[in-house]
Amino acid sequence: MNAGQTISPFSLNGKLALITGGGTGIGLGIAKAMVHAGATVVITGRREAVLQEACAQLGSQAHYYLCDLSQLTAIPQLVETIETNHQAIDILVNNAGIHLKKWAQDTTDADFANIIQTNLLSVFALTRETAKGMIQRQSGSIILISSMAGLFGIDRVVAYGTSKTALIGLMNNLVTEYSKSKVRINCIAPGWIASDMFFNAINADAERKQKITNRIAMPQFGEPEDIGNAAVYLSSVAAKYVTGVVLPVDGGATVNF
Repeated sequence: MNAGQTISPFSLNGKLALITGGGTGIGLGIAKAMVHAGATVVITGRREAVLQEACAQLGSQAHYYLCDLSQLTAIPQLVETIETNHQAIDILVNNAGIHLKKWAQDTTDADFANIIQTNLLSVFALTRETAKGMIQRQSGSIILISSMAGLFGIDRVVAYGTSKTALIGLMNNLVTEYSKSKVRINCIAPGWIASDMFFNAINADAERKQKITNRIAMPQFGEPEDIGNAAVYLSSVAAKYVTGVVLPVDGGATVNF
């Protein structure tokens, strides 16, 4: 850095960010934004080819580890391996999750339990393990990726929506414990974000597509990098006094009528 040059409060230089489900979609958008902000990123997922392709896009600041986070017993070893091979984890983004589109009356107990296992229990387990080092170091940012389905009701996503609402409750309770150690925890609630999977789904259901389009106040869908930029802010010094926040990034869909 040249003499007199100042570091941006949004810089993540020198930080290591662990982003679960970072190979595609919103997770990859977050990884791109964090690399752009100067962070080293570690992405995880269950498909090695996808992770390899993502790292090729992200460049030399990116690394990947295969991990099925629904297998809770594997989580402590994942954290230990990352911190041994790289550096302490400064930022955790709990992005990995699975979706289920079924009417409530067609959702089995096994369906519901599977969603909760991946979208809630694994998030708590990874957060708890990662926070151990953060608490010792008196520094850290943890982000939970919730959803609009965690803020208001949407039909045919009863298990998914419940898991995303539960993440907000998890955040509220962890704030009361982690804040004393200067470990911040926040939620991002993405709106409808452009992706091939999303477009394939809504184009097959004209009525639902119209309902979604009417709900969004702005004239376009979001992009993965919109979520990424919000995550960069919440992980940076610029947000050093921000904890316990649910940040919708949804083009106004949460409040629009």
